[in-house]
Amino acid sequence: MRLICGADGCRKGWIAISKDLDSGQISWHLHQSASKLFYKEPLPQVIAIDIPIGLPDHGSRTCDLQARQLLGAGRASSVFPVPLRLVLSAKSYEEACRIRFDIERKKISLQSWGILPKIIDVDSLLRQDTQLQERVWEIHPEVCFYFLAGQRPLRYSKKDKFGYDERFSLLLPFFGDWLKAVLSERQELGSTPDDVLDAFVALWTAERIANGNHHIITSDPPKDTLGLPMRMVA
Repeated sequence: MRLICGADGCRKGWIAISKDLDSGQISWHLHQSASKLFYKEPLPQVIAIDIPIGLPDHGSRTCDLQARQLLGAGRASSVFPVPLRLVLSAKSYEEACRIRFDIERKKISLQSWGILPKIIDVDSLLRQDTQLQERVWEIHPEVCFYFLAGQRPLRYSKKDKFGYDERFSLLLPFFGDWLKAVLSERQELGSTPDDVLDAFVALWTAERIANGNHHIITSDPPKDTLGLPMRMVA
């Protein structure tokens, strides 16, 4: 069995869509932690996950800047600033804002603060087990949809009905009834419709990684101070 996986954060943890490359069979699970996602047997050879990996000490990551440029004015805002590494030590939103303000004279966004526990969870595992770095790859769903759509930004926000239809139509030729089945079970999976679509486009990217035809942003990506690569793949 050659297993790959696409994962997106959701209210109850992580929604993970897996595919056996030998049989084409697709399965899905809800994982409450990154550890359960990364170490579930059988181990996926590729996990494409929507979470920042590799955190700057200050400033913006080059991959984020390039992703925004790629997506253009309409979708660039979906690539929000990742937290600085020192912010991971914050015990409250106010403390996180103080840490970033001392370094950059800016506060951390509520969106970044909201996913900080998931960032910490993934970051700690990747630092403890360096072999995970060979299997776990950071993706951004909007960048993946950009390549799925033939290297063009999507027109609508994923929260918009037109945006949902746009993304669903792109994924349907690849995943068909599997996509419909997971969407029908999204409440049991603690997921919104866009969580499901993001996990499926992550799976689409995971297969590109497994086949060696993925796109890396940036070429020759730098590593952060703890050795994690600061890159996205699509």
